[in-house]
Amino acid sequence: MQKLREFVKSTLIGGLLVVLPLGLLSFALVWVLGLIRGAIAPLTKLVMAKSRFEGIAADILVIAVLICLCFLIGAIVRTRLGKWIYHVIETNLLRKTPGYSMIKETVHQFLGKKESPFSSVALAQIFGNETLVSAFVTDTHADGSYTVFVPTGPNPTSGCIYHLKAQYVHPVDVSVEDTMRSIISCGAGSAVLVSKLAEKKKASNDDK
Repeated sequence: MQKLREFVKSTLIGGLLVVLPLGLLSFALVWVLGLIRGAIAPLTKLVMAKSRFEGIAADILVIAVLICLCFLIGAIVRTRLGKWIYHVIETNLLRKTPGYSMIKETVHQFLGKKESPFSSVALAQIFGNETLVSAFVTDTHADGSYTVFVPTGPNPTSGCIYHLKAQYVHPVDVSVEDTMRSIISCGAGSAVLVSKLAEKKKASNDDK
């Protein structure tokens, strides 16, 4: 009977380990597609009104046109005149828009076009108790304290800035990219941060 229970338990857990990641991935894809469809809805309605395309076909057509438009803009800004026009628009208009710089930094980071604006990843005790939050170290100070940025999930471009004593900030050897993915996934995949901190504490205790 004990073996039967163990078999059922291990089989059920094995199934969950297969199904849950697929379910979370499906949920994330549906969420992203919902955002995209919502964003392009005005263009989709225009296409549906001016052509025979409807529903998903209209969405696909709009997305294809937008991809071609991005390619065209990319080709233009590679030219000397295009770079100059983009620089003027960005300097005099876009950089004055709240949130533009942070969004640009995040997009560049994901596309691998620029080094991360964050120096390292840490788990921080922003409340001074055992509660830990995923954070990015943005500055260090002469007294050993840190300035950290704690993003909100699933949108890593917004969050809060905290100035904390060193005892409340625990840097971990995890890449900024992996941490960003964890935040966008509402914490999924953050086990590596916790395990790295546990390894760090264990190594520190062994040295003592």
